[in-house]
Amino acid sequence: MALKILIVDDDFINRKLLQTLLKKNETVSEIQEAENGSDALDKLKKNPGINLVLLDVMMPIVDGIEFLKIFRSDMANSHIPVIVLSTDDTKKTEIFDNGANDFIRKPIKEEDLFQKLIQWS
Repeated sequence: MALKILIVDDDFINRKLLQTLLKKNETVSEIQEAENGSDALDKLKKNPGINLVLLDVMMPIVDGIEFLKIFRSDMANSHIPVIVLSTDDTKKTEIFDNGANDFIRKPIKEEDLFQKLIQWS
């Protein structure tokens, strides 16, 4: 299955690093970016074909947890996996309680990311 991925991270360098890693993976057909949860919700409405979200937790405006609450409140989004990327292990319970499917600890290793893509595609 061709993956259309939305990267949600307020850090420009993190988004570019993820783009570089994802472009090496032949299952990824499209990559979009959002700077915060609010921007991500807009992009998801405009691009219903997105089928995987890579989500940072610590962001301005709408953070990762708030994004999950809003995103998961719409049943139309229930089939879209959300993989949270964070340096903060203490948020894991809250992340999963709010509907995240998986967790990758930052800094992200290529093999970890690719393994998750296989698992969730």
